[in-house]
Amino acid sequence: MRRLNRKKTLSLVKELDAFPKVPDSYVETSASGGTVSLIAFTTMALLTIMEFSVYQDTWMKYEYEVDKDFSSKLRINIDITVAMKCQYVGADVLDLAETMVASADGLVYEPVIFDLSPQQKEWQRMLQLIQSRLQEEHSLQDVIFKSAFTSVSTALPPREDDSSQPPDACRIHGHLYVNKVAGNFHITVGKAIPHPRGHAHLAALVNHDSYNFSHRIDHLSFGELVPGIINPLDGTEKVAVDHNQMFQYFITVVPTKLHTYKISADTHQFSVTERERVINHAAGSHGVSGIFMKYDLSSLMVTVTEEHMPFWQFFVRLCGIVGGIFSTTGMLHGIGKFIVEIIYCRFRLGSYKPVSSVPFEDGHTDNHLPLLENNTH
Repeated sequence: MRRLNRKKTLSLVKELDAFPKVPDSYVETSASGGTVSLIAFTTMALLTIMEFSVYQDTWMKYEYEVDKDFSSKLRINIDITVAMKCQYVGADVLDLAETMVASADGLVYEPVIFDLSPQQKEWQRMLQLIQSRLQEEHSLQDVIFKSAFTSVSTALPPREDDSSQPPDACRIHGHLYVNKVAGNFHITVGKAIPHPRGHAHLAALVNHDSYNFSHRIDHLSFGELVPGIINPLDGTEKVAVDHNQMFQYFITVVPTKLHTYKISADTHQFSVTERERVINHAAGSHGVSGIFMKYDLSSLMVTVTEEHMPFWQFFVRLCGIVGGIFSTTGMLHGIGKFIVEIIYCRFRLGSYKPVSSVPFEDGHTDNHLPLLENNTH
């Protein structure tokens, strides 16, 4: 009884076979079919390789939401070199209310030489080249996001030459924390002195002829410091044409959460607009000589996530390639064969000429081909 049930089950499974086997003696091969098969296999191989390269690649997904974090502090990372001695300049931050001065104790004033060494000039040239390409091709920012990791540094390399020239500039570098409101980070003449109505700088003790706010921004970023990320102002160099010159940078900061396969960090992106002018009170150009970076925070937060194609999707696309090519090439081969047969048959039919008519004695003609001939001997 069990054996009978097994046979019935096996017979039922055989009836459900969607892939019937045709004996080889019933299969006819042709040169056209072989050619189409070679084309199909080659196409499948090429598309499979291309699909595998797409499967290996990743892309950045951008999501936007309202930034609800207003209580935390904003970190500003600074590395700026000014072509003045350190005792002549001062840097601080003034927030939007203009009553609270953020402490700049986290900044280091280091006497340096303003002119770069050959290796440093090459580094700056490459950085400026990258900046120009980023402005032309915004998609390169995704490549920078994916390649950023903690073991890479984009800081200015140290001098490789032992120059005996005395320092003529001041490198202001470090970081400081400010409130998450609009503010103004500035470097001007004299050290800052806070007072109840704001703050002031001791500029009276500095000779006016020593003013020189030519500067180089080696690094400026907001939020967590992520080595490998290139910011819009990195590598910027400005040369002052007058002693009384003001350089202004209007910055819009966008909070950004970065999640890649190499790093996860809370950083900030920003866009910047530059302006520079000579201070001339007689001509109506008022202001204070120095470097002013006025920043404002966006209310939106961007989450950047690196994504990868799942394996099941890659497998489905691969099956679609194989099945689609087999079906399409088979259909095209059948249509082509049908068209060739029609043309060939019309050619064969057109090659037969009608038989000449046979006249009878009464004047009629016989247009019919005789079906049978009797041979009389």
